Amino acid sequence: MPPSPEHVRFHPTVPPRFAPLPSAPDVAVIGAGAAGIAAARRLIARGLSVAVLEARDRVGGRAFTTALRGHPIDLGAHWLHAGPVNPLVALGHARGEPLRRAAQDGHLWVGRRRGRTAEQAAFGRAFDVADRAMTLAAGLREDGPASSAVPPSLGPWRERISLVHALVSGRPLQEVSLHDWPSLEYGDNFFVSGGYGAYLARLALDLPIRLSAPVAALDTTGPGVAIRLDDGGTLGVRAVIVTVPIPVLQRSVRFEPPLPARTRGAIDGFLSGTYEHVVLHWPSAPFCGRDRLASIVGGRHKPPGMLTRIDGTPFHYFEIDTAFARAADALRAGPDAERRLARAVLAEHFGHRALRDLAIPAVTGWRHDPYAAGSWAVVPPGHAPARAILGEPVADRIWFAGEAHSRQQWGTAGGAFEEGGRAAEAVADHLSARGPRAGA
Repeated sequence: MPPSPEHVRFHPTVPPRFAPLPSAPDVAVIGAGAAGIAAARRLIARGLSVAVLEARDRVGGRAFTTALRGHPIDLGAHWLHAGPVNPLVALGHARGEPLRRAAQDGHLWVGRRRGRTAEQAAFGRAFDVADRAMTLAAGLREDGPASSAVPPSLGPWRERISLVHALVSGRPLQEVSLHDWPSLEYGDNFFVSGGYGAYLARLALDLPIRLSAPVAALDTTGPGVAIRLDDGGTLGVRAVIVTVPIPVLQRSVRFEPPLPARTRGAIDGFLSGTYEHVVLHWPSAPFCGRDRLASIVGGRHKPPGMLTRIDGTPFHYFEIDTAFARAADALRAGPDAERRLARAVLAEHFGHRALRDLAIPAVTGWRHDPYAAGSWAVVPPGHAPARAILGEPVADRIWFAGEAHSRQQWGTAGGAFEEGGRAAEAVADHLSARGPRAGA
């Protein structure tokens, strides 16, 4: 049995405050992560009654802010990617949320020294070359592994760039579809003071949400949708928006009758991605400036990356990708394995004496969380049409929404929020065309 993820023992920084569920809702939203919150807000704005059912004892899904040593720290989503297209950036500005633009410069550490100016410039140029080559290849070639488009001309930077892209893709590049590659806009990113999870929790305040309500099955054999909960309870609605993560849909929710083969195939063809944080409290870390990425090159270990001085504090993320997660899981030591691996890498590059004040108060474990089963959904080679297929309703009563549906913002809370709103509009339009519930 996999270890229980550490984040379950932490508490959110925003206390919950929810409205009661209506006695006869028009629509049920399954899941109160970014997609579910967006869907509920949009449905209510369209005049529909809504019941949100959340399996966890909190909202936000894989965006979760807790307090560590008095500072709010995200144990999941942290970046507001793609500012020009991310709806949570526009909404944050409109609400007066404390957004701050992500730094463009970062740290380069080569072996046991800082990267030289010429090395940093060469590293940046290599990234630009790789992105242009991979985007061009995705539009010209038949689908295949994204790794096939990484130019060999990158020289000593090729391995490092492949590691970074594997981290942000969720899997090694040989397991990622090339045709799904040019879909995430990286520019103009933001952070939110107080945490991304806290921002989403504020958006959920006063919504009709029931916590600790896992759904076992969705039944469309009769009129509407009959929802069966794990505790034996039932709820009847006219339509459902399912925002459960894809890896959970693959194994934990029953559909009666079974989903159409086209939909089932789209769901089952995704891979589960890994992007975990080892949260460091390291006051003497040799990094200046807040919120800057750090790349560590050379040595026996191959760490995918770090985010340093989070919000100007002594906190840092040591990132764990699929390869590091597999190595940690092989040790069968739970989160302590990630702690040991992080310490080993840092000691190799900075020396044991530099770690005298290093503490590791938290390690995420989304891959071991039964309500997440991974950090996001990854499209393997040959499966690129799946995102569009998931946008199709089932029996005109079940809609799906989440980060996995977003072609432009996959793997992000912003993409999930956008897709939740999209599904809600489709449901509202459909129910409006059908007229009010019988007997209403």
